[in-house]
Amino acid sequence: MSAIQKIEHVQAVSDVNEKIKVLIVDDSRLQRRILSASLSRMGYDVREAESGKDALDVCNSWPPDLVLSDWVMPGMDGLAFCEAFKKMPREGYGYFILLTSKSEKGDVAKGLEGGADDFLSKPVNSIELRARLAAGERIIQMQRTLISQAKVMSDTLNELRAVHDSLNQDLIEAKKLQQSLVREKHKEFENASLSFVLLSAGHVGGDLVGYFPISKTEVGFFAIDVSGHGVSSALMTARLAGYLTSPSPEQNIALIYGADGEICPRPPSEVVADLNRIVLEEMETDHYFTVILTIANMKTGLTTLCQAGHPHPLVRRANGAIEQTGTGGLPVGLFEDVGFEEFQIQLNPGDQLVLASDGFTECPDASDVMLGEEGFERLVRSLNGSKGPQFLETLVWMLSEYADEAGFPDDVSAVLYEQKPI
Repeated sequence: MSAIQKIEHVQAVSDVNEKIKVLIVDDSRLQRRILSASLSRMGYDVREAESGKDALDVCNSWPPDLVLSDWVMPGMDGLAFCEAFKKMPREGYGYFILLTSKSEKGDVAKGLEGGADDFLSKPVNSIELRARLAAGERIIQMQRTLISQAKVMSDTLNELRAVHDSLNQDLIEAKKLQQSLVREKHKEFENASLSFVLLSAGHVGGDLVGYFPISKTEVGFFAIDVSGHGVSSALMTARLAGYLTSPSPEQNIALIYGADGEICPRPPSEVVADLNRIVLEEMETDHYFTVILTIANMKTGLTTLCQAGHPHPLVRRANGAIEQTGTGGLPVGLFEDVGFEEFQIQLNPGDQLVLASDGFTECPDASDVMLGEEGFERLVRSLNGSKGPQFLETLVWMLSEYADEAGFPDDVSAVLYEQKPI
């Protein structure tokens, strides 16, 4: 049942099942009996009190919706009772009608200041009485409806809050699982090392970085950025991780068995072409992704890359020189029968290769100016002598400074491959 349906249901039940409770207060027993009989015939739930003090006792145990009270009574008069009645804590509105023979404007003003909602002249005319009661009943029913709606809305808000808390907890767990896809944040090899950083703009994101071992001299690594944000993008990264992170050719489409049974890398361009086919033919999704897939010979420093829509790889040479190169290419999952190109970069001892997502280059500052490729180069150039995880942690910190602590609007991820000095 929707919130609106609940409100209508509660209102209908309220209208049908709840009688208006009316308290008659008058020191004249005859006047009370006449009014009580008349109101009972009209369908009201009626009780009586002969003084203001007795009326307060009744109100404490049986809060009336509407009060008909004589003004002139011994002890606590009707006006004093009205003031006390209006101060009593109650859930709904209490409508108060003063019965009086007073007609001066000053008396009327005094009664209104005391909290009275309406007046009836004595002796009471039955037609006028019915009209005054109807006016009061409309206000009471409106108040009941508002209270019912407020309760339903409060209950609905509590339900939504519980659902939100549950979803939030699920997303926290999902973020942990996504982070676990990056099995190691740093990996040392004999002649090289790999470091990774992955920060989601929300609970979960569409970026993925990782590697897969091939042999003692070769390693594969990649950087992926799935379009969009949130759960659907994260689910796609999880599926892509299943295609690329295993060290076994049976589970990793980037690997194959050679003629003598050894594990060998497939050409990165063929792997990306296969991923393009899989996305278009096997995945029912509107998402696409950019990627750089790299096979590195850790002994010779020769790296073979396939770039499909991802930002250009950046090389920081041992002497501090910065190079950005690449073929660009189209993202994966947009068009059938697309060719993907390979290119090679020769890394020498002490060189660093950075594969960064556009979360770096497209990060805006406080004036909404993007960092850009030149700005990214400046950040990397300033990291003279920094290596491994410290390099990436400092890079992210500097990006945060550029963003002026406003947070990253997109996922931020990067791979750092370093050819160790001799």
